[in-house]
Amino acid sequence: MISALPFRPPRRVGTLVSLVLLGLAGCASLPAPSPAPVEALASAAPASVAPAEAVPVAAAPLPSVPVAAPQPAAAVIVPDTHGPSTAADVGDVPDEVASRDLWERIREGFAIPDLDNELVRNRERYYAARPDYMQRMTERASRYLFHIVEEVQRRGLPTELALLPFIESAFNPQALSSARASGMWQFIPSTGRHYDLKQNIFRDERRDVLASTRAALDYLTRLHGMFGDWHLALAAYNWGEGSVQRAIARNRQQGRPTDYESLRMPTETRYYVPKLQAIKNIVARPEAFGLSLTPIENHPYFLTVEIQRDIDVDLAVSLAGLERTEFMALNPQLNKPVILAAGVPQILLPYDNAKRFIRNLAQHEGPLASWTAWVAPRTQSPAEIAREVGMSEAQLRAVNKIPPRMMVKAGSTLLVPRNERKHRHDVAGHIADNATLALAPVRPPGKRIVIRANSKDSVASIARRYRVSATDVAAWNNVSPTSRFTRGQRVVVYTRAVQQTAAKKPVTRTQAKAPAAKRPTAQAKASPRAKQPVKVARQ
Repeated sequence: MISALPFRPPRRVGTLVSLVLLGLAGCASLPAPSPAPVEALASAAPASVAPAEAVPVAAAPLPSVPVAAPQPAAAVIVPDTHGPSTAADVGDVPDEVASRDLWERIREGFAIPDLDNELVRNRERYYAARPDYMQRMTERASRYLFHIVEEVQRRGLPTELALLPFIESAFNPQALSSARASGMWQFIPSTGRHYDLKQNIFRDERRDVLASTRAALDYLTRLHGMFGDWHLALAAYNWGEGSVQRAIARNRQQGRPTDYESLRMPTETRYYVPKLQAIKNIVARPEAFGLSLTPIENHPYFLTVEIQRDIDVDLAVSLAGLERTEFMALNPQLNKPVILAAGVPQILLPYDNAKRFIRNLAQHEGPLASWTAWVAPRTQSPAEIAREVGMSEAQLRAVNKIPPRMMVKAGSTLLVPRNERKHRHDVAGHIADNATLALAPVRPPGKRIVIRANSKDSVASIARRYRVSATDVAAWNNVSPTSRFTRGQRVVVYTRAVQQTAAKKPVTRTQAKAPAAKRPTAQAKASPRAKQPVKVARQ
């Protein structure tokens, strides 16, 4: 099913369409194809590091359109786009609203007090000197900004918050920071879990466009309620509420002001609000900085399409007629080459592609998914599992990211080929929501010892000391081969079996009591026969 906020198709005015996707149960009994290539995962992997001057962005869930009851076979209802909607009355959008520039709507909603200092001027100069960078950011933002503005205004929040992803991730939903913050809104794992963003081997909702926007605005609303000031709330979003509270308490103790500009804070947080203010100033008056903003139309870029069966990412991309990069830009939460309907019941697609997806899906013959989930019943080696599920060990390791010399622990969930004999059903909800992969190093021969690292110890230095490989030391301690250890850190090492050398003979009691031999003289040292007694002829 497709659902959306009141939507105006690009360059089209009139009654809105409602597209309904019905059940796909009839596809389950068809023979399974070969799994999609593992290489297809590469484009789904998150980017390594977010740009320094960027901000993450996402979108909140869209209201659902009522759907018809599921049918035994795949079917699609595509109402006449020129007639009234048969699924729901989603209303009409006047021409002047649909064609309105979204930037104008954002400007009208500004409500956070302006910050005016040299740090703001510094960031204005930075962005103004990089028009190409600003252009790339605004192009990425055009996919998500309407949805974010809708959600911000629905909550009655200042529209400046819709610009926050500019400085968090440059509107890159695949952004990943060195602190493991991910997505447009840059949630670290613990904060993401606190705001109900699922993170498992199949999906990471910190990158989900809808879920992460909902969570970010929930968090910002809570912070504003805590501090009663948007500048402090934004500082807490970047630095943590506990850090801001301690900084306020320290200033209060010293009799100093407790506003944002008066607090002592890290350089990154000191520049955080000035960055947002600089972006706000550029959006308000782009011509004053020698910049122009690409117009963004005031209607949704994407619709939600509900899926009721597991489906390969490659097949979904093909049925929608999209480039894979565009599909992943709208569905960046996907970690694997299959979409599990029990965990990801909807995908986002541009308007025309959503209609095409439903039409092509109704006509598709053959299975929808070539991958499924398999739970390890016991601790096993990857080679054993590969034989059991019918795939090569190399492919199993690649698709599940299993490093060398590691065992798969019991209860772990792996992605394996779907086949008619063993894995014909869609993945259950409790697996799709809670799948984890736990690994343990292959126990090598020898004795396990635990040492305390010195301040200069690294994986390489400990490997040299115990005559083992750096790769093994890294695997035993779940670190990279180039890592360094902190002083006092516990390090696990498996020592190799002692090689047999020349056995020492037991020392007898008599030998133990014998006096030590005298040191040889210099002459004796020089002569190879010095240890032999010298016979002297009598005269």
